[in-house]
Amino acid sequence: MTKRILIAGESWTVHSIHQKGFDSFTTTEYAEGVRWLRAALEDGGWDVTYQPAHIAARDFPFTPEELAAYDCVILSDIGANTLLLHPDTFSRSKMLPNRLAAIRDYVAKGGGFIMVGGYLTFQGIDAKGQYAGSPAEEALPVRLMRADDRVEAPQGVVPKISKDHPIVAGLDSEWPALLGYNRLTAKPGADVIAMAGDDPLLVAGRFGQGRAVAFASDCGPHWAPPPFVDWSGYGPLWTQMADWAGGRIG
Repeated sequence: MTKRILIAGESWTVHSIHQKGFDSFTTTEYAEGVRWLRAALEDGGWDVTYQPAHIAARDFPFTPEELAAYDCVILSDIGANTLLLHPDTFSRSKMLPNRLAAIRDYVAKGGGFIMVGGYLTFQGIDAKGQYAGSPAEEALPVRLMRADDRVEAPQGVVPKISKDHPIVAGLDSEWPALLGYNRLTAKPGADVIAMAGDDPLLVAGRFGQGRAVAFASDCGPHWAPPPFVDWSGYGPLWTQMADWAGGRIG
């Protein structure tokens, strides 16, 4: 049976001003950071649908029934406002379903959900991720701060497995270093599978009939530097994470 997964986020646009004395000009660059995660999941047998943030703003599913076309949904570095403020709501004041509530209800009915850390997931930089107190947080196995939750670790922080779990089966107990993560608190009953320093890095739990995973760091640069994304355990980690959340293992 085909394993289907939806990834939303992991894209950005940079608009630069180049000042050269009296004169200036601008350039714009669009980039995506999904390639490592996408390749890992496809190699693990997943059929991946990818929505960059600007596409997800309009096309991310509205209802649990639409989300049920997927075994698992991943949000990575995409703020809550992108899913709450559909262009028709923001520009035309049109009433539409709350897509964060749709994610919660999808998980409750048996779906799989993974939130990946970054500057615009969980709370993120300047707390602009804005998932704290949202329906999506209800489904997650972690509680979020109502503040900027980043822990920047330019010196590197080495993740360590703290609990046996199908998500980390066959992986080394120590992983390549990460350069930062979001500080999270595990909910009672959740499994803290890996730690970054004194903080939970990988947490899994059940919500209703479904399963959810919080991975507090990045799936690609900059928090996940080349040694991490090139690590032999990278593919198995993400594949097993999706397999567990989607109810295929464990």
